[in-house]
Amino acid sequence: MASIHCETCRRPKAACVCDRIVSYATTRRVLILQHPQERDALLGSAQILTASLPKAQIVVGLSWRNLAHALGEESVDASRWAVLFPDRETAGDHATTRRGAPLEPASLAGIVVLDGTWSKAKTLWWRNPWLNKLNRLSLTPAQPSIYGRLRAEPRREFVSTLESVAHALTLCGEPPEIQAGLERVFRTLVQRVRDAKLIPAPAHRPPRKAPPLRRAPAPRKTTP
Repeated sequence: MASIHCETCRRPKAACVCDRIVSYATTRRVLILQHPQERDALLGSAQILTASLPKAQIVVGLSWRNLAHALGEESVDASRWAVLFPDRETAGDHATTRRGAPLEPASLAGIVVLDGTWSKAKTLWWRNPWLNKLNRLSLTPAQPSIYGRLRAEPRREFVSTLESVAHALTLCGEPPEIQAGLERVFRTLVQRVRDAKLIPAPAHRPPRKAPPLRRAPAPRKTTP
């Protein structure tokens, strides 16, 4: 019996976008730390990144000793890497050193990104204290996530792993055509999932009825 899943991306064939993948050469490397529960997520975008970017790699797990351990290398210049993580204190696209000083994004050689839902990403963040010692990249997307209503995000500026990486690469000086191309493939994935109705629509909850008004008790009659 023929498989209903793609052997390459492991998605249902109705949602497969392998036919839309284009390879883009980048100067910067991308390391994706993926939560184990995100590995086979239907709407996961990390696989599109590794299929499209030769210098991108995924490592699955919960904790690593340091950047070199996560990369599987003996040594690496961590001072030229930045972790992509929101900065609630400062809006706008910016890069900072571990001490908070401004940093030129073009000077970065690599980007670390946490792949998973927001709660899973926070788990990865707290289980890997070495991330807090890296430079930091923070972004403020101009548009809501391509996910739309298929995958809820706690805040408007929280978008998919692919959208974050694509945006960050442009900020670091990579050609903007890379961001446009990656987002185009991701948009196709979301549309195919929606068309195939692979994710059920959220259940409609009828509005809650207001509790009935209680009448105030009648005043007691007093006898003279």
